[in-house]
Amino acid sequence: MKQLHILFKTLIIIVFMSACQTKEPVDLIVCHGKVFTVNPDFSMAQAFAVKDGKFVAVGSDEEILGRYTASETIDAAGKSVYPGFMDGHCHFMGYGEQLVRWADLKGCTSYDEVIERLRVHDSLHPAEWLLGRGWDQNLWEGAEFPDNQKLAETFPGRKVLLTRVDGHAVLVSKEVLEQAGIDKDYRQEGGMALVKDGRCTGVLLDNTADVAKSLVPPMTRDEKIQALLKAQENCWAVGLRSVTDAGLDIETITLIDSLQKSGLLKIHVNAMINPDDPTMDYFMSKGVIDKEKLTVRSVKIYADGALGSRGAKLLAPYSDAPETTGLILESDEFYHHVCKKALDAGYQVCCHAIGDGGVHHILDIYSHYLKGKNDLRWRIEHSQVVDEADFARYGQLSVIPSVQTTHCTSDMDWAGERLGQERLKNAYAYQRLLQENGWLINGTDFPIEDISPLYTYYAATQRKHLNYEHPDKGIILDPAAEGFQMENALTPEQALRSITIWVAQGCFLEHRKGSIEVGKDADYVILDRPLEGL
Repeated sequence: MKQLHILFKTLIIIVFMSACQTKEPVDLIVCHGKVFTVNPDFSMAQAFAVKDGKFVAVGSDEEILGRYTASETIDAAGKSVYPGFMDGHCHFMGYGEQLVRWADLKGCTSYDEVIERLRVHDSLHPAEWLLGRGWDQNLWEGAEFPDNQKLAETFPGRKVLLTRVDGHAVLVSKEVLEQAGIDKDYRQEGGMALVKDGRCTGVLLDNTADVAKSLVPPMTRDEKIQALLKAQENCWAVGLRSVTDAGLDIETITLIDSLQKSGLLKIHVNAMINPDDPTMDYFMSKGVIDKEKLTVRSVKIYADGALGSRGAKLLAPYSDAPETTGLILESDEFYHHVCKKALDAGYQVCCHAIGDGGVHHILDIYSHYLKGKNDLRWRIEHSQVVDEADFARYGQLSVIPSVQTTHCTSDMDWAGERLGQERLKNAYAYQRLLQENGWLINGTDFPIEDISPLYTYYAATQRKHLNYEHPDKGIILDPAAEGFQMENALTPEQALRSITIWVAQGCFLEHRKGSIEVGKDADYVILDRPLEGL
């Protein structure tokens, strides 16, 4: 009897010990890493466990490996692990379209190089319209706008439309001008056709550029699918797990939704809607849309054009073109109409404003709807040049700056000529803008800038050219030299937050995305080398 009792007690101990050693099954464990959680404390970890697409535990190797067992384990081998990068402002669909049917003109150092790239593209992808994007006259000797005479010589009789790098200007052939009804006498509010020697040069700005763009045949459904999947592939390759597309129509958002449901499109898209009444009524009547892969809760409007094409609205004339102050693109009635509809529907307003005049104007509009501190998170996209008196209004109205730090490094070699040195001091002032609300949103604005969030981070913290080379003069800069207006650089922690948790916060997704925390979507990236400064 005594022996049976001893045996029974032994069995109980064995069962108890076995139970204690049973590990909880999960789908994935990542261990032996340098995990930047980007939680409120910016704390570090070594490992995490994932189940059903969510982080279920974050901690030390001992804690995670001792408690969980997984069907897949990734040994990070000491590498840095970050939350999946998020792009706070880009043109995902437009980037995909460029990959599918547009000649890449980015980085061309002369008009002749533009023509040569077009020749190659046309031979490989013949079509009724010859399309290209990315030219920037600031990289050419003389920095003068091109005209379409060379297009007529090289591509006679062809419909040619070439979009400037900022998307706010186009160069078109005379055939397109004729189809659009644009000549030297053409006038349009919020737009302009450049005239030289009594003729239209083919360079069209902002709303007038849109007239020409509207003539380009739309992509077919199959082409759109191809474009979205190509864009996703490239985003995935650089660590982007979520993107904010700054302006989409009903058809494109519906297509994105269907591709996500089918499993073909896995990237999360925060879609800003276009501000036409049919689009606003369609989505705003449904309220905020917050699906696993798709968010729709904001509307995109434009205050002005771009600095590189002198369409950005300035409070005083351009230093290198005193005859102009740029363009306000819409009427006040339009801005009030959109803001009122958005406020009533619980939607964010996200307004493109680059010049200090554009920023000032839209802050005036916003002030009718944002009464002091609030959590509506209305945004000003770009916020590139801000008048001294307007910085404080971001904080007073809780307006969130949504910036693209690579714009600073792309523009810094010529922005002083446009703005003058005094006004330049309040340009690309990211640190100063951040201090107003304690956070800001960062993005690439691709395809205007490079798609990589690593470049965004570098530009935010270093404010230098990536390869220390002047893009058009070939001057090798000293890598140790101080970057451009470094008082407005972001710290490494701020820069990482600006491409992760603050982007999530900018679209009300901080409860689901942007950091490696229990309960959040298991988006993460592992880099071979740590981000500089972290």
